Amino acid sequence: MSTENRTKVIVPCRLSYAHLWEPDSVNGSELKYSVSCIIDKKDKDTVAKIKKAIETAKEEGKGKWGGKIPANLKTPLRDGDTDRPEDEAYVGSMFLNANSKQAPQIVDRQVQPILDQSEVYSGCYGRVSITFYAYNSNGNKGVAAGLGNVQKLRDGEPLGSRANAKDEFEAVDDGEDDFLS
Repeated sequence: MSTENRTKVIVPCRLSYAHLWEPDSVNGSELKYSVSCIIDKKDKDTVAKIKKAIETAKEEGKGKWGGKIPANLKTPLRDGDTDRPEDEAYVGSMFLNANSKQAPQIVDRQVQPILDQSEVYSGCYGRVSITFYAYNSNGNKGVAAGLGNVQKLRDGEPLGSRANAKDEFEAVDDGEDDFLS
């Protein structure tokens, strides 16, 4: 018997809306760690693995849905071109939002823990372990993406509205008068 988890996928992606160090609440919901994984549509292998894992989660979840797969089932994999056309980071990409009540382990390329929180941010690139599972909660039925661990692979242009200090300020000559004194 195979012990392979057929609903788990290691997803190479760009991280967005990364709440990996501190849990966050969306619209007053329960605090969770979360990330939006942006996947290039050209990465057909990863997209296919995700779709296969979602199908497996559907089959395994039939018991939660009265023995059959509902026609209007919500699934986590979405198209950035149709669901987020106004967001440049999502153009030409698929994406999914993963979350967990437990904090993910966050490691570098050598699988060493990353302790400096500024190293992993929305816009950097990495791999995220995601387990897909079926749910039936408050009349909502679907497949969700459970956040596992995160491996940072490389830096990227930060996403969001935060400006770089070097773009906002010039160096000040130490000989200039201190306006505070």
